[in-house]
Amino acid sequence: MQLAVWTYEGPPHVGAMRVATAMTDVHFVMHAPQGDTYADLLFTMIERRNKRPPVTYTTFEARDLGSDTAEIFKDSVRDAYERFKPGALLIGESCTAELLQDNPSGLAKGLNLPVPTVGVDLPAYQRKEHWGASETFYQLVRHLARRDLQKLSADTGRPSCNLLGPTALGFRHRDDVKELAKLMEDFGIDVNIVAPLNCSAAELATVGQADFNIVLYPEVAETAARWLEREFGQPFTKTVPLGITGTRALVREVSDIVGRELSEDDIACNMPWWSRSIDSTYLTDKRVFVFGEGYRAAAAAKVASSELGFQVVGLGCYNREGARAVRETAKELGIEPLITDDYLAVEEALSEVQPELVLGTQMERHIAKRLGLPCTVISSPVHVQDFPAGYSPQYGPEGANQLFDTWVHPLVMGLEEHLLGMFREDFEFNDDAGASHLGGHGARPQQAAASEIVANPQPTNHETATVSGEPESADFTWEADAEKELKKIPFFVRGKARRNTERYAVQHNVAQITVETLYEAKAHYGR
Repeated sequence: MQLAVWTYEGPPHVGAMRVATAMTDVHFVMHAPQGDTYADLLFTMIERRNKRPPVTYTTFEARDLGSDTAEIFKDSVRDAYERFKPGALLIGESCTAELLQDNPSGLAKGLNLPVPTVGVDLPAYQRKEHWGASETFYQLVRHLARRDLQKLSADTGRPSCNLLGPTALGFRHRDDVKELAKLMEDFGIDVNIVAPLNCSAAELATVGQADFNIVLYPEVAETAARWLEREFGQPFTKTVPLGITGTRALVREVSDIVGRELSEDDIACNMPWWSRSIDSTYLTDKRVFVFGEGYRAAAAAKVASSELGFQVVGLGCYNREGARAVRETAKELGIEPLITDDYLAVEEALSEVQPELVLGTQMERHIAKRLGLPCTVISSPVHVQDFPAGYSPQYGPEGANQLFDTWVHPLVMGLEEHLLGMFREDFEFNDDAGASHLGGHGARPQQAAASEIVANPQPTNHETATVSGEPESADFTWEADAEKELKKIPFFVRGKARRNTERYAVQHNVAQITVETLYEAKAHYGR
């Protein structure tokens, strides 16, 4: 276990909570002390859920450690059943309670309650959130799936599938499910159940009635899908349907499973043409850094490279379960993968390669902002703004359209920012002018000056030296004309130009950076 200011994944019981919260009538009883109830906020604040997660905490206190914490746990299980009447009980413990070794799963099963009681072993000091979600979903499927039901296709004559993997707190899971369900419907394939999202315990019991499984999120559902393949003979898909290429690959895979030709031409999507259109050609070979959950990051790198013509200069993930997919994709792209859950290592890698666009998590958004780089969030962990009120999938045909819009937008905004910088001294656009669209052109010197200080703070020598990687004793200043010339450079590469110029100044003992120094540095590093 590592002490950190920020982490990409929570402990495994958070993964278990994501599965329990996604389902409609599963209640999670967690053996935990006071203070471990913080996870509620993840769902009510970040995902904006209108009700608390279905979790009961034993909330034992320090004074209880001298008595019988096992009895406290059993009382909590009984009370939870009587109060909530769930379709199934899920039993687990937090990292703190794990040290007590009370065996909560055994205690709960010993109560002989009239509902399925599923215990999940969540080793908090060896595993993390995604593993916890995967193990929890696997155990629920394994304990609840009925073997006495016949296939749906025997009655309907149409093939059927399950959509597996979407959870609470998942990045665009709600909308991905709608998009993939519609895609299957268009191809004449019935959806038996979606699980765990919005699935009841009774519905999960019918998982074996489908002919095959579509694994939307391997980090959650692959373990369960492999078990279903062995026990129920259900094949499952291996393709992450991100982008139009991924969507078509999924359709081909489903076509092979059902033994029926499914036409890829029926998939309507704007992305292929838009990515080749005249106003998108300047995006070709833009340098992109991709980091996130392993399966998502690998799929995103393929979309960036093959569908948008970006040059992927960095690729990595934070979860070891998805590391294989990242390593394979990185090998195809000819780059070194970055497998780490240390955000400082990610920041160091970003500072080194200086990409023109970052595709990452909430943390990469913070890092990119600090480094002056455009960024789009593509993977969990995410924050409240990544749970939009409207329809915004990442998978399927419409998901591909959304990828184009959200990935290209920061680069387009970069061009607009550059144009505004070029016309900074224009009578209409200079900082002292009022808002022209409101009809006001009067000068506002005091407000303009204050805005300039907030928007463009001048770095100190210490800040400059630290960011550029040079010794903190570097002593140089920028002339006003050189600063003015620097602002003519597009903002998405301006930081790199500044760093290169300052590095050049240190190496050549230049105390005063002039316009000439700026262009000498450009020529030096452009060789």
